[in-house]
Amino acid sequence: MDHTRLTHFLLDGRWVRDEIRKECLPRVERIVAQAGRPPCLVVILAGSDPASEIYVRGKVKACQELGIASEKLTPPASVTTAELLAEIDTLNRREDVDGILAQLPLPRQVDTRAVLAAIHPEKDVDGLHPVNVGNLVANRGGLRPCTPSGIMELLRRYEIPVAGRRAVVVGRSDIVGKPMALLLLHQHATVTICHSRTADLAQECARADILVAAIGRPAFIRREFIKPGATVIDVGMNRLS
Repeated sequence: MDHTRLTHFLLDGRWVRDEIRKECLPRVERIVAQAGRPPCLVVILAGSDPASEIYVRGKVKACQELGIASEKLTPPASVTTAELLAEIDTLNRREDVDGILAQLPLPRQVDTRAVLAAIHPEKDVDGLHPVNVGNLVANRGGLRPCTPSGIMELLRRYEIPVAGRRAVVVGRSDIVGKPMALLLLHQHATVTICHSRTADLAQECARADILVAAIGRPAFIRREFIKPGATVIDVGMNRLS
């Protein structure tokens, strides 16, 4: 894709999504033919967080469109860590379950780290088990967090060079910020992670060829933060009214 004559253009995530889904269809069909059943994803949605409910609906819909079996478990907001661990143990032992996803955030009383560590690494589709995190750090094969992986796919399909570029990631969460920085680093970018205590955020961002905002605060990255010609990706989903 020739970007040289463009002053700016929009990275259309929906187009990339649709292309990936078309490519996945024959892969799912091959899995069904070999295994005699569709792959199965189980999503655990504890409580009633509005954003989480939107995400889970999207995941269930995507499974339906691809011919992947899905189950949604909805324990109450009062669920305990022990109850979730027992549920995950059952899912780990079920041979007909291929992927397990605990939708974050979990209720406050739940030990999130214990829940994520309890999911079998091979069924950890979010890539947040310590084994998968270690594989990411070491750049070894394994499951990767979905949002950073999606951003890398967006850059790849739009033929935006990463190697040798300066990348700035604003946000240091275990779900997006840290894995995003590692994925960019593995593709030979020079990476800076910024956060709430970064001394001069605007100056750091203005040096970026690739700027990823993963902070969940609307309108936080302003025009003066962005270098002309930079690629900017906003990870957050924000309500403005």
